[in-house]
Amino acid sequence: VPLDPSLKRTTMNWAIDPPAIYEAIARIAKRSNGLPIYVTENGGSFGDVMGPDGQVHDHDRIALLDGYLAEVARARADGMNVCGYLVWSLLDNFEWAHGYERRFGLVHVDYATLKRTPKASYHWFAQLARRGVLPG
Repeated sequence: VPLDPSLKRTTMNWAIDPPAIYEAIARIAKRSNGLPIYVTENGGSFGDVMGPDGQVHDHDRIALLDGYLAEVARARADGMNVCGYLVWSLLDNFEWAHGYERRFGLVHVDYATLKRTPKASYHWFAQLARRGVLPG
């Protein structure tokens, strides 16, 4: 099935389609006989830049995570045994096909100095974790 061309995309050209994670979890839940389900890698790369205020305002990543987590919450509400969710990635990192040019992390890494700066998405996700309530 071709992807909807109207969907927003990451810098990896991946479609941002939150309902797809619900569909994937539902397929796995149907086959797993109630075994725990863990989403072990979910996130997106964006053109993150350090702003003049010394912060990275990665609102596209927050929107992506908010959308996907709302679908994970819907899966849980529908009785699927989703027990964990991990964001990819904590830190900007080396991507095997693109080196250091694509940024996935919740924490910005200055590759020249290795200074690490939590992005807006880091603070958003930390607040969500402290509350213990998924969006949706």
